[in-house]
Amino acid sequence: MKIDRLIGIVVYLLNHGRTSAQKLAEEFEVSSRTIMRDLESLDQAGIPIQSFCGVDGGYQIMDGFVLDRQVASSREYDWIVAALKGMASAYAGKSLKQALEKVQNISHTGDAAVSLDLGVASEDDKIKGQLMLLEKAIEERCVVRFSYTNSHDEVKEIQAEPVCLQYKWYNWYLIAYYEKYQDYCMFKLVRMDKLQATDRKFMNGHKLSDIKLKDSTDRIVHIRLYGKAAIKAKCREYLNGRITQEFENGDFEFSFSAPEHETFWYGVILSFGNKARIVEPQEIKERILKTCKEIQTEYESGGR
Repeated sequence: MKIDRLIGIVVYLLNHGRTSAQKLAEEFEVSSRTIMRDLESLDQAGIPIQSFCGVDGGYQIMDGFVLDRQVASSREYDWIVAALKGMASAYAGKSLKQALEKVQNISHTGDAAVSLDLGVASEDDKIKGQLMLLEKAIEERCVVRFSYTNSHDEVKEIQAEPVCLQYKWYNWYLIAYYEKYQDYCMFKLVRMDKLQATDRKFMNGHKLSDIKLKDSTDRIVHIRLYGKAAIKAKCREYLNGRITQEFENGDFEFSFSAPEHETFWYGVILSFGNKARIVEPQEIKERILKTCKEIQTEYESGGR
């Protein structure tokens, strides 16, 4: 929208100072002629735009001009900046970058008491490419197609309407309307392959607040384990739960909840070896025991 671009130009000039029309055109993905019209509109609206000729020429906003904070205090804007920076550390999309620039300009210091670094979420180049493709598909309302390996190692061909991207449980997920089941589902990006946007557009609007994911899509299990004192810190660090009971010798009971077939927590428990034991539920106890027997058999057979 033009109004968004006009606000973006003002914020960009305030943050970067004198800038050429060509650079602005590249930044906002429009022609130089459109930028010139935008600058004229801003000038007529009372924004003090200055133009300079020569090698170092370009456009800037007169020194001393500031944007009105209006709806929030300086400290509240600092918190908004902290949240946006946290998001940018996980996925630095262009629209997010522009939003951060806008808010930083009216923030008091940009220094909140808490900062977020989700950089681990952006380390995989394949995931970065998927995020960019899906963000564009969501914006342009394009149906996407991909191969998907589910938690039972079954490969399925999926065609769905993308709704939003979500980072949780140390992974990126796509929430989408799955046409085959006529319902919403959650898909883990790392399990996707051959992802592509189709030429098909979907007309139905999807309101995220109204979406109810089925329990079967992402069943949560509640687990209680008995642990030796040596792994207490690691339980707190990796399993995102709480200690429910401590014993005189330092041993403890720990409770946490997690997606049933998520491999991260399962691998953590296996890594504890004989220092941890599942108390409940019974199905998880049996699953751990089965895995341990399979590992033992594999090592005893030498892989034959």
